[in-house]
Amino acid sequence: MPIAGAPLRRMGFLTIGSFDPADPGPGHRSTLEVIELGERLGFDSAWLRHRHLQPGISSPVAVMAAASQRTSRIELGTAVTPLGWENPLRLAEDLGTVDVLTGGRVNPGVSVGPPMHFERVREALYPDTADAEDFSYERVLRLHRLLAGQRASTFAGTEGIEVFTDRVEPHSPGLADRLWYGGASLRSAQWAGAHGLHLLASSVVRAEDGSTDFARIQASHLRAFRELHPAGRASQGLVVVPTDSATPAQVEKYRAYVEPRSARVGVPQGPGRLLFAHDLLGTSAEIAERLQADAGFQLVDEVVFALPFGFEHEDYVQILTDTATRLGPLLGWRPAV
Repeated sequence: MPIAGAPLRRMGFLTIGSFDPADPGPGHRSTLEVIELGERLGFDSAWLRHRHLQPGISSPVAVMAAASQRTSRIELGTAVTPLGWENPLRLAEDLGTVDVLTGGRVNPGVSVGPPMHFERVREALYPDTADAEDFSYERVLRLHRLLAGQRASTFAGTEGIEVFTDRVEPHSPGLADRLWYGGASLRSAQWAGAHGLHLLASSVVRAEDGSTDFARIQASHLRAFRELHPAGRASQGLVVVPTDSATPAQVEKYRAYVEPRSARVGVPQGPGRLLFAHDLLGTSAEIAERLQADAGFQLVDEVVFALPFGFEHEDYVQILTDTATRLGPLLGWRPAV
């Protein structure tokens, strides 16, 4: 099928890194193997979801550190780290360390707001400072300043035999310029653009102006971001499940996953009035046609396709292989070497 519009320049994937709480080792090793496979297939980037108190990756920075020693080219990102759970200074130290280990391949993606179910975890997370914590955009700006090497201490010099600096160490030049914001609203897209961050658009947006048209809303966010930050990067992340080489049993499993999730499409969910995109299931040709008709996809030249939750390792191998060898080329993408 012919490529409509600009060819897809960069293609990545996103995984939640599911594991069995009774035996978490195999799930984490599977995630690392999936990242290795992604590099062999030519994906430009691998992104890790961030989950707390769930059987998914709770420490993506640690997983990226492990992946850094198994890979040499593929970029590694978080999509996204909720900063309400983090101390920006300590996170900057961890991100700087992993960026040095990867040779400058880390793409931190973050979001703000109170931690999910804050009332349930506040005593464990912030027993003394819960009411004083600032969960606003300022938390992102603080992280950005620290990654950029701005002052973190009022002292630099030598005390006895110990040497101290006034910035976060290790400092990794360029890391601050690779900071992304995961935004689901027009306000967030505009804020990211105005502050020079990159934008992660996902499969979730907020219903705005009475509309429930997911693609139209997301396209408005991308256009607003571009107006404020023309040189910034923006990616779209949808759940994409190509079935070209899937077995009949896999196709049945994938349909059983997608069908109940389809009921929420077009219906604002919860107090945040969240809208979810359709999961794209079908042959690569069918998915490419649907993507080309998507108003949001038409405004990006890079994507981070999300892997479904809770599948087996061999399912992810099939999905990633079909995405790289069949779907990507239909969208004009070429594997990295």
